[in-house]
Amino acid sequence: MSKISGGATIFGRFVLSGGFNTIATYALYLILLGFFSYQISYAVAYVSGVILAYYLNSKLVFKSNQGLRSVLLFPLVYVIQYIWNGFVLWVAVEKFGVNSEFALLVVILLFVPVSYFLSRKIFSANNYK
Repeated sequence: MSKISGGATIFGRFVLSGGFNTIATYALYLILLGFFSYQISYAVAYVSGVILAYYLNSKLVFKSNQGLRSVLLFPLVYVIQYIWNGFVLWVAVEKFGVNSEFALLVVILLFVPVSYFLSRKIFSANNYK
């Protein structure tokens, strides 16, 4: 398999697992909105999504676990993403009046390419060679 087709296969698995993760965490977000503010709902759904994403990326997408390195770096990337996405979500809801149920979907889609690149770096066995 060529490097390009192998990368396309990995990206395809990333998109599929990310789609599943998005549906699961978005459903959780919507359920939580019935009980909490959008900020708290987002935080709980986000942490749940990070845990699910780590599992999916290490077992199904990249089929690699870089041990403690990936365990430490993966959440760090998502802390950065959480802060950025939380800010964009706040701007969308509070400043532009976007419906809080729809705004999160837009925020998630904006970060897919960056998330793939960073996740690939974290789970790559030859990252420091």
